[in-house]
Amino acid sequence: MKAAFIEQTGPPDVIQYGELPTPEPTGSQVLVRTGAVAVNPIDTYIRNGANYWELPRPFVIGCDLAGVVEAVGPGATRFRAGDRVWCSNQGLLGRQGTFAEWCAVDESWLYPTPDDVSDQAAAACALVGITAHLGLFGRAELQPGETIFVQGGSGGVGSMVVQMAKAVGARVFTTAGSDEKVAACHDLGADRAVNYKMCDVQEELRQFAPQGANVFWETQREPNFDQIVAALAERGRIVLMAGRDARPQFPVGPFYVKGCSLHGFVMFKASADEMRASSDDINRWLSQGKLRAKIGQVLPLSQSAEAHRLQEANTLNKAGTLAGKIVLTP
Repeated sequence: MKAAFIEQTGPPDVIQYGELPTPEPTGSQVLVRTGAVAVNPIDTYIRNGANYWELPRPFVIGCDLAGVVEAVGPGATRFRAGDRVWCSNQGLLGRQGTFAEWCAVDESWLYPTPDDVSDQAAAACALVGITAHLGLFGRAELQPGETIFVQGGSGGVGSMVVQMAKAVGARVFTTAGSDEKVAACHDLGADRAVNYKMCDVQEELRQFAPQGANVFWETQREPNFDQIVAALAERGRIVLMAGRDARPQFPVGPFYVKGCSLHGFVMFKASADEMRASSDDINRWLSQGKLRAKIGQVLPLSQSAEAHRLQEANTLNKAGTLAGKIVLTP
């Protein structure tokens, strides 16, 4: 089979595209014929050597996948040949990744794809959708009628947070770095979206939510906690999902006096049951049109190295050339 893989970590140039043996499903694994995969920032970190576990060699890159079941292992019971499925959380914790024509995935990480949802949409929403759901409902416990501030509502996770918050009846205030991205946030359902380069965000939020935001979702790698805590309502909750090397100052006094809480998490440490609960809501909202994939580029799997370059340029170097997920197809 064709696959995008690495023999050693390093820059995007270490990604090879070539032949690897087609995996055989064992135990509770399911063999999936790939229809689409998606690129995530964590994919580039792992490829570049930021690994907390030993990688198999060769290592197939990628976390997300959508496709069709080809065969099932002797211990698999949840799916059968012909079922459409999607997954995330591959290529992590020592598991092989998804950038291949066929992938063997344990059935505990697979979810049925609704008939009216494309493989590209399912793959594009996989990791970012599960991340948003875990943070919003498993950590921040967002409630209908509450106000949420989403820092960067046009990005991969941010766009999922905006839509999911609206799906449960929250009020959404978000920021973006251009007028085009602001318009995209409004299209996703944000009640108020502002260009943070052109306005006083704190003043805009005060007008939108005089008592402050109940939840503040931070997507940036270097949080400004003085601004975040000032933006929160009493008993406000902060969600962090980025900034592994960040060491910002923290306003302890204002934080605890307001009775606030801080929630940090990484999606790949969530259990299979937690992720399956997220997938149920994601599938329902995708079918209802309340959740839409935000796809910025579609490339062939053979251009995996170029896809990593594009993702890295936008994640690390703030190139601003990507508005949505990068999806690849075999």
